[in-house]
Amino acid sequence: MDTLLIIWIALCIIFIVIEVLTAQIVTIWFAAGSIGAIIANVAGANETIQFITFVAISILALIIARPYLKKFTKTGVQPTNADMCIGQKALVTEKIDNILGSGQVKINGLVWTARSADGSAIEEGSLVTIAAIEGVKLIVTQKID
Repeated sequence: MDTLLIIWIALCIIFIVIEVLTAQIVTIWFAAGSIGAIIANVAGANETIQFITFVAISILALIIARPYLKKFTKTGVQPTNADMCIGQKALVTEKIDNILGSGQVKINGLVWTARSADGSAIEEGSLVTIAAIEGVKLIVTQKID
């Protein structure tokens, strides 16, 4: 058996084992490249062609698969305890006026900066519902009785 063939097979196995042991997709591209190099070796290609095949297939696999894999990976949104406020009621402690950039609400004993979801002004003392959180601001909607 060709020594280079053994190296390609060993590399393929190593890349697959690393892939299985890690939580992220990091070496599968190289495993695909190794398989291409194994095929090139069996077909009788010289060492240079085998290496070029390995690199080309690895890069091609990365380019083709990466956009599809991005759909399945985390987007970086980290939920926090503040997310539990969404849907709850809050009391407006300072008039909410998006144009002036003012407004505060109190919820669970904490005062938050607030903005109106629809852009309307909301008077102090009103009861609002928290629709979303954007940065450190609560986006609220006025409760209609």
